Amino acid sequence: MTTRSSNPANLKWHLYMIRTSQGTLYTGITQDVDRRFMEHQQGGKKTAKYLRGKGPLELVFQQEIGNKSTALKAEIEIKKLSKLKKETLAKNKEKLNLDILKPVPKK
Repeated sequence: MTTRSSNPANLKWHLYMIRTSQGTLYTGITQDVDRRFMEHQQGGKKTAKYLRGKGPLELVFQQEIGNKSTALKAEIEIKKLSKLKKETLAKNKEKLNLDILKPVPKK
């Protein structure tokens, strides 16, 4: 469970994946996974449009990433992965290798 801090800037960012009832995987980032998952489940205005009407939802992966910039980069990289690689990450509860997010030095 993510704890709240008096200063939101001090909270760590998390990457998460949710499985829909149709079996598709949705990837997102947040500072509070529990709150964000509850918002998605409730289906209100704060629910991602992609997830509306696709419940029940299951949180299948979450990992603390660090700052917002790193979290956004991780989200982009996850969304580029094949369905098989996303499934492997979700099923095995592996940690995302953050080294793949580091820029490659120019030669």
